[in-house]
Amino acid sequence: MDARDKPGHDGRNKLAPNMTDTLEASRPSPTAVPAPPLLAVRNIEVVYDDVILVLRGLSLDVPKGAIVALLGANGAGKSTTLKAISGLLKTEDGEVTRGEILFEGERINGIDPDKIVRRGIFQVMEGRRIVSDMTSLENLKLGAFTRRDREVDADLDMVFTYFPRLKERTGLAGYLSGGEQQMLAIGRALMARPKMILMDEPSMGLSPLLVKEVFAIIQTINRDLGVTILLVEQNARAALSVASHGYIMEQGKVVLDGTADELRDNEDVKEFYLGGAGDQRKSFKNLKSFKRRKRWL
Repeated sequence: MDARDKPGHDGRNKLAPNMTDTLEASRPSPTAVPAPPLLAVRNIEVVYDDVILVLRGLSLDVPKGAIVALLGANGAGKSTTLKAISGLLKTEDGEVTRGEILFEGERINGIDPDKIVRRGIFQVMEGRRIVSDMTSLENLKLGAFTRRDREVDADLDMVFTYFPRLKERTGLAGYLSGGEQQMLAIGRALMARPKMILMDEPSMGLSPLLVKEVFAIIQTINRDLGVTILLVEQNARAALSVASHGYIMEQGKVVLDGTADELRDNEDVKEFYLGGAGDQRKSFKNLKSFKRRKRWL
């Protein structure tokens, strides 16, 4: 009788148990595929008035659930980057003329701002931009104008949990302090139930104590609600204290990026953004040639 005809033989070669274990162990484990970023900006150029080129091939990624800082001096193009993402360039005769902006894998450049809000992106503008002749409550409800659900009141309670001062301020928003107006602007963004908030200079005009308080709230919102945040700041120290990753812009393009720790430890970043040069900077006269001296340029 052929061995294959014997009872219990299935026609396949049997391996000893220990040999099977060895083969299983030697098989390469599948490589984890990194999750695509929530927001991907790919090589965009932005032109104002059909003439002025502001962004020059800018690219960046923002992972889902992260806080990413976008740093740079005045005029580097940080605010323009946020407006390109939120669609507000149209209000200033600006246009993305090259590249693409992807949110959740779908292209959004060229879409109207209200539709971008409905997709889950809300921008907190530089200088707060609250409506001063409306109450705090009315400003908050304004943030929910794209919503059609019946849970607005529940979200108002949630905002007051993060910003209890706003519940006490029943008068016109124009009479709020600078810190309270910033809290109102962030609360108004939360009322839209965003997946991502674009924050433009939240520390502007605030005392150091209020800056610390506002950034602590930003970090708490990110942790508790899972809202992704792209944070534009000139206060690099405060931004890198809450961000996991950062990009540095110069003249309309990204010149350096890395984790927050890597940027904090970079000597050029220390000198020109964190004020950590110490005795190495002998006079402010040296700042005239800082662009030439930077190793990334």
